[in-house]
Amino acid sequence: MKTFFKGEEGQDVVEYTLLLAFVCLASAALFTGVGKDLNTIWLFANKTADNAVTALGGS
Repeated sequence: MKTFFKGEEGQDVVEYTLLLAFVCLASAALFTGVGKDLNTIWLFANKTADNAVTALGGS
């Protein structure tokens, strides 16, 4: 029983799992923030293109 509690074989698995979870959460937070910025850029480009078409007499 003492050797069971002193064993450290599973410690690496737990550490790598926690590291992977942190990387996943950080990536999700990063992509969420970047996604909003990309949406703003896309909307601006779309509006600019629409204004150019309107200025040229398009529909």
